[in-house]
Amino acid sequence: MAELIATPGQTIGPFFHEALPYDHDRELVPPGGAGAIRLHGYVYDGAGAGAPDALVEIRQADAAGVVPTTEGSLCRLGAAFTGWGRGSTDRTGHYWFSTVDPGPVRPGAAAFFAVTVFARGLLNRVFTRCYLPEHEAALAADPLLAGLDPGRRAGLVARREPDGGLRFDIHLQGDAETVFLTFPGHRS
Repeated sequence: MAELIATPGQTIGPFFHEALPYDHDRELVPPGGAGAIRLHGYVYDGAGAGAPDALVEIRQADAAGVVPTTEGSLCRLGAAFTGWGRGSTDRTGHYWFSTVDPGPVRPGAAAFFAVTVFARGLLNRVFTRCYLPEHEAALAADPLLAGLDPGRRAGLVARREPDGGLRFDIHLQGDAETVFLTFPGHRS
């Protein structure tokens, strides 16, 4: 039996701005609503320039730490919280989401957003995490963070802004490269 060879997840493009956006894709909750926060940042390429053609997806638990199983992400208005959103970057590489702070999924765990990035120059998507900066004890005990050099660890923790929002920048390459994850069964 011949061995199968993985093919790139992206064969042409980037085409994200043309084919994948949908109404309210980045609004997991209505902006300005009760408990709503703004998660935003920049996607930077290896030269430190903003990537104007990237697509960022998040998956998260709700504020109580429950990972939603509700369908309906493509039909936001009036739908239950699904914990999933997609946002493209603008010409400067900036992305944003209107969402809620995720709660920890178990007692003592660190709360985080699961983040996926699609961008030019990537043959396949990349995965990372965006941790909330509060709860230092939970961050210190997190198995993923504990296994990283302190300088790399800091790149996975968002900064809380004065308005309560979160800033999380993603560096695709270079000295400040974000820590990216692999999952069983996923080939890069």
